[in-house]
Amino acid sequence: MLLIKLFQFMLMFHAFYSTNSNPSKPNVILMLMDDMGWGDLGVLGNPAKETPNLDRMASEGALMTDFYAPNPLCSPSRASLLTGRLPIRNGFYTTNDHARCSYTPQYIVGGIPDSEIVLPELLNKAGYRSKIIGKWHLGHQTQYHPLKHGFDEYFGAPNCHVGPYDNKKQPNIPVYRDADMIGRYYEEFKIDKSGESNLTQMFIEEAIAFIEKQHQTGEQFFLYWTPDASHSPHYASKSFLGTSQRELYGDAVMELDYGVGQILGKLKELQIENNTFVFFSSDNGAALSGGAYVGSNGPFLCGKHTTFEGGMREPSIAWWPGRIKPGKVSHQLGTIMDLFTTALDIAGVTLPTDRIIDGTSLLPALVNGKIDSNKTIFFYRGDELMAARHGLYKAHFWTWTNSEEEFKRGTNFCPGQEIDGVTTHNQTDYTAEPLLFHIGRDPGEKYKINSKKAEYKAAMQPISQAVADHRKNLVPGEPQLNMCDTAVQNWAPVGCEKLGQCLKIPPSNPKKCTWPH
Repeated sequence: MLLIKLFQFMLMFHAFYSTNSNPSKPNVILMLMDDMGWGDLGVLGNPAKETPNLDRMASEGALMTDFYAPNPLCSPSRASLLTGRLPIRNGFYTTNDHARCSYTPQYIVGGIPDSEIVLPELLNKAGYRSKIIGKWHLGHQTQYHPLKHGFDEYFGAPNCHVGPYDNKKQPNIPVYRDADMIGRYYEEFKIDKSGESNLTQMFIEEAIAFIEKQHQTGEQFFLYWTPDASHSPHYASKSFLGTSQRELYGDAVMELDYGVGQILGKLKELQIENNTFVFFSSDNGAALSGGAYVGSNGPFLCGKHTTFEGGMREPSIAWWPGRIKPGKVSHQLGTIMDLFTTALDIAGVTLPTDRIIDGTSLLPALVNGKIDSNKTIFFYRGDELMAARHGLYKAHFWTWTNSEEEFKRGTNFCPGQEIDGVTTHNQTDYTAEPLLFHIGRDPGEKYKINSKKAEYKAAMQPISQAVADHRKNLVPGEPQLNMCDTAVQNWAPVGCEKLGQCLKIPPSNPKKCTWPH
């Protein structure tokens, strides 16, 4: 009888321990949207109110109102997230021209260097299984493949879904399942001229399946979910087409919002939400040069490609039930690079000590409410430090939207927002006397603070010191976005032979890339 009671007690203890204590490390899910603007979310004031799941995520977690991309363009931001380092350090910039936005189209030669330590590599050593679903954009040649940089699983594409191409001058972009391509956009993976496509649904299903599998195995996981429907050309599945007040772009956002709801719902269903940190953000501000039906950057100036607030301030939400108090609004300055450091903090992994890591952990602010008021945000465009923000003040050392030629051709990064001496079409050097704005009372960067005022001098002191310290310790990485070659395009990706889709590779003709913006 004593043995039976002892056995029953052990069973009760095991059940209690399993329910109330989780010995495994927390899971990490990072959701990175493409070209989604700060003002696209209902919780951030969009009048259409078409993001109920993201709005609920914010009410259950923390809305980060002052969160930035490290670059106003896609590839550099993604490289910074996964390395915790500014693009000027990790090599995702160009020196072909001054202060140019650059990225990784399929004719780029470069990609993520082997010398960079990527987040899943570190998490894998701590027992995490990692998967990327969606857009990679850190190089498409074999040596840059996600599975060669720490990821265990991969479903998605190395480049954006731009197309269709003729497979003669340019090949259509391949879609991968792990190491091998399994088809191409506009071929096996349809995107109709009307914008109809099931891609977002596929990305949602892949995420759900991965979470369920990891739950069954009991192995902690890192999921990097990067759907790109909000990047032009926008797309949505049939059930979402025509449902938004904001045309096709809005349809895409609504479906992405639905996907967020499905993923968070699955975590709750499996009762692992208290052991899963989820962060939602975007790689840069909304692109405003595509006409009326584009994203919204809310009250901020300009959009994608620029280092004004609209180009780099992102809609961002942290969610971790039981750890982050619901309904929290955090004004902590943060960047996408902080997600690298935060994920490692959550996993109990030590930061690399052989290099400068620009990201800092968000946990003190999110969990304990401790604000780091000394943090400075650096706004780079290519090889140039264009601006810096410290506290509520932002100083511009250089201003530039795009060239007069591009502007006259119809490319406008600041439609309806032209400000004399600020939204310049010539690269304007204000280093000797930076333009200063108070972002709190002037989020649109419209009203320059007079350089003769005491406020200007007091605000510039910590900014100048932070910039000087930054420059003193800066060792630029080898630029990866200088060289282009049509021969390195996606002609014959790994796995093409199994599908009979290997295309003829043209002769190599490497040359310097041209970056107009």
